[in-house]
Amino acid sequence: MAEARVILPTFHRAQAEIYRNRARFNVLRCGRRFGKDIMMITMAADDAARGKRAGLFAPEYKQLIEPFDALDEILAPIRKRASRNEGSIRTKSGGVVDFWYLDDNELAGRGREYDCVYINEAAFSKSPDTIDIWKKSIRPTLLTRRGSAWVFGTPKGIDPENFFYACCTDPKYGFKEFHVPSNANPYVPPEEFERERLSNDPLIFQQEFLAEFVDWSGHAFFERDKLLVDGQPVKAPTQCDAVFAVLDTAVKTGKEHDATAVLFCARSRFGGHPLVLLDWDILQIEGSLLETWLPTVYERLESFAKACGARMGSLGAFIEDKASGTILLQQAARRGWQARAIDSKLTAVGKDERAIAVSGHVYKGMVKLSDQAFTKTSTYKGATRNHLLGQVIGFRIGDKDATRQDDLLDTFCYAAAIALGDE
Repeated sequence: MAEARVILPTFHRAQAEIYRNRARFNVLRCGRRFGKDIMMITMAADDAARGKRAGLFAPEYKQLIEPFDALDEILAPIRKRASRNEGSIRTKSGGVVDFWYLDDNELAGRGREYDCVYINEAAFSKSPDTIDIWKKSIRPTLLTRRGSAWVFGTPKGIDPENFFYACCTDPKYGFKEFHVPSNANPYVPPEEFERERLSNDPLIFQQEFLAEFVDWSGHAFFERDKLLVDGQPVKAPTQCDAVFAVLDTAVKTGKEHDATAVLFCARSRFGGHPLVLLDWDILQIEGSLLETWLPTVYERLESFAKACGARMGSLGAFIEDKASGTILLQQAARRGWQARAIDSKLTAVGKDERAIAVSGHVYKGMVKLSDQAFTKTSTYKGATRNHLLGQVIGFRIGDKDATRQDDLLDTFCYAAAIALGDE
């Protein structure tokens, strides 16, 4: 009978150094692209191949899909059974890898015992729930086997209630901290690391690539001056590649009517400003009236396509595929209008993550406000102001005010990601 061979990924030198100096409880604070995911996958695969039991935890289910697929492939030669629905892989050597999502799941890990647990993207778990889940559900799984733990993440502000921040800074949790920037990975090209330094807000670079805890309190994440030129809005282009609209129609207020926001944009790749925000609107209308409102969006787009000399014309509307947005996508399809659902990878993450993903474009001055978008005011929920400017400039990382309006902020981040790219 042929001997089964399991081939594990090879650690780069910084990963190997961390592993050699590991303790029972470890927390890895690292910059983007250091390789924390592959490090976690490699260690969990080694556990399972040796007949040990491992538990993988992440804030959301979707963050477990890629690790499951990677481990399923690595362990294929000795796989006994694997089920994504059950969140489990069993090996012929007696090994186990279980997958658990953390948010809104106080029972994560309960009833199991592990030789090692791995908690990924720990900074993005809901606070303070994960601290309680660690104490009451996860750590007890290590008791009978004298198991160990690894916590992985990139910082997300300074927040004593955040599990990852607590693991890194509070000795009572008993974690040994390893802190490494992105360029500790020898496969990160030095010129690319420098490019990120130059193209990002210094605080973003400090947090995302140097893996340092940044105090965002009071810091205007999107600076007004970055959206203007010499303190003034720009003229709408007379030549551009295309125009498009972004719609946010999700029910977020709990009120009778939806909060509906739309942002009109012009994209230019050759000359001029890459992304110009042409106009916006925010209103509350009954869901049944959205279908009569949507045609006006397309009429505006055709008008902008003509005025801005759009070589490709109108690209139509990009719409969140949830709540009443799903109805609008269906309506547009029936009428033959161009409409696309915004990528679920972008809509699923929080507003902080979306803002960080597009912050480099704003910092480099690639997104500008037109005269019309800058000077416009409207009355919404009894307040008359420039709601686009107010929501974008007023955004703060880590703001826990659930009542703050962010519909136009969402369209702003979606538009930058769609037109200029995101991570």
